[in-house]
Amino acid sequence: MYKQMLKKIFFISYFFFITTQSFAIEEYFLTLRYETVNLRQGPSAEYPVKIFYKKKLLPVLIEDKLDNFRKIRDHENNTGWIHISQLSKKKAAIVIDNELIMFKSPTIYSKPIVKLKAGRLIRIIKCEENWCKSKSDKYRGWIKKKSLWGRL
Repeated sequence: MYKQMLKKIFFISYFFFITTQSFAIEEYFLTLRYETVNLRQGPSAEYPVKIFYKKKLLPVLIEDKLDNFRKIRDHENNTGWIHISQLSKKKAAIVIDNELIMFKSPTIYSKPIVKLKAGRLIRIIKCEENWCKSKSDKYRGWIKKKSLWGRL
């Protein structure tokens, strides 16, 4: 009887673990499609707006989804819901290290181009192992991948 009870407990816990893992959403990055985007308190246009984002291509982390809305988290840990039509797959990132140096080539021994401050939004052109080729205003160069937060 004890073995049967143990088998049932094992089976139920195994089933619960498998089903919860299959429904879990994997987090991924997207960017804001438009210059102005509303972050809402819930997954519907009926919910009030929490924040007005005013930065096109700002990267956001997708944490959950419900119908046509995505629950996001930004680089300042603000969370809320955005309609999928307001999101894009274009690559962009936020600099998270202060005074990050952009280099001409993907090595620290190449010519430095510019220092970027934390919070700077950059456009990602392509990424290789530890480096991303990026663009910020009139500057183009390579930045260490570990110093970026966003869609790489």
